[in-house]
Amino acid sequence: MAAPSLAPESHLVAKPEAGAALAMGRVALTVNDLDRVAAFYQQAVGLHRLSGDAASLELGVGDTVLLQLRRDAAARRRSPREAGLFHTAFLLPARADLARWTRHAMATHTPVVGASDHAVSEAIYLSDPEGNGVEIYADRPASAWAWQDGQVKMVTEALDFEGLLASAPDGAWQGFPEGSRVGHVHLQVGAIAPAEAFYAGVLGLDVTCHYPGATFYAANGYHHHVATNVWNSRGAPVRDYPSTGLAEVTIEAGPSRLEAIAARASVSEASTLTDPWGTAIALVARPAA
Repeated sequence: MAAPSLAPESHLVAKPEAGAALAMGRVALTVNDLDRVAAFYQQAVGLHRLSGDAASLELGVGDTVLLQLRRDAAARRRSPREAGLFHTAFLLPARADLARWTRHAMATHTPVVGASDHAVSEAIYLSDPEGNGVEIYADRPASAWAWQDGQVKMVTEALDFEGLLASAPDGAWQGFPEGSRVGHVHLQVGAIAPAEAFYAGVLGLDVTCHYPGATFYAANGYHHHVATNVWNSRGAPVRDYPSTGLAEVTIEAGPSRLEAIAARASVSEASTLTDPWGTAIALVARPAA
């Protein structure tokens, strides 16, 4: 993911009002082989099992669910050219945590499909056993992000593995540490204009970066909570269920933001909306800090 060249500019992010705050919640995936996919997210990614049965499994950190896996052995396997998930991005609290995870991945020979320095963050990419994309990343300090005219500078450059690994002392990886969360969700869509009409126009997210074939959206001065692209899915129709892949994305929002979304969506209460390709976006009240 490259970005237009933007001149660095200092940018102070105001703390959002409590009622307007927003964060990503859990992501739900439909899978054919629950045991195999669950093992990947626990062993390769580092999520912890929180609860589960033969039908579904919840994984996360502490008592916070970050990922729900739903078994449907009969669901058709989603094509990588359909609308749906590009990747779920798990945000680690610090660069040192990403370094420890990287050492773990090297020691266990975890297949990696990409690694990038995005200026705002450093990221490593995986693919789960059923083709769902995964990003594991750590942010650079917000004070180091470069903004101009409301747009944040993001680039795609080679990740400095040597510098990353040197940022943390040796130590056994114990799985995702407290404070880890879903930082953003990147989606495949059929066209950019209707994606912007929904994610910016209805959900009220700010457009923070444009790139050929992709748009990035956020709230609270973050670089992006959601992204949409047509790199593999241009012209994709409404999703055909039941299928494997993304079942639902949860977004946590404060009361004033939920009320505004409901008004724009012309519904009495913001609960679960669907984007133009049938991807479910569950809107829930943000827990009190």
